[in-house]
Amino acid sequence: MYHALAKHSGWSLTLDCKGDLHIDDHHSAEDTAITLGMAFKKALGEPRGIKRFGYAYAPLDEALSRAVVDISGRPFSDINLNLKREKIGDLSTEMLPHVLSSFATSAGITLHVDVIKGINDHHRAESAFKALAVALRQAIEKTGANDIPSTKGVL
Repeated sequence: MYHALAKHSGWSLTLDCKGDLHIDDHHSAEDTAITLGMAFKKALGEPRGIKRFGYAYAPLDEALSRAVVDISGRPFSDINLNLKREKIGDLSTEMLPHVLSSFATSAGITLHVDVIKGINDHHRAESAFKALAVALRQAIEKTGANDIPSTKGVL
């Protein structure tokens, strides 16, 4: 899922995690998401001259997801993947919404992700990460201006 996120957002990403998988996947999933969100925020720097808002729909076969992003400085997430299986590969499906929420919190963004339809949980999850990637790429796109995209002048 991180590979899909990096590829479709245009990021160069190398991720190395040494976690406590002998216990469960929670801390590895959560900590990588927090770190990725912090790295995103740091790489973005002051959100000057960007679009700020981004949205995208991404299909994967029968699945379709929507992601809406606001580079707001206000962390919030509403994640609705509605996954049915217990695991996708070795990852607990309950961790996927937690990963997205943890990313949003540490990145300081508002994030809404909804799987609109689909049967296969792997397709549903991957389409959600791809939609997020495209929405993020759109939100950080340069406008050519040098302003803070806010009526208050700060984010």
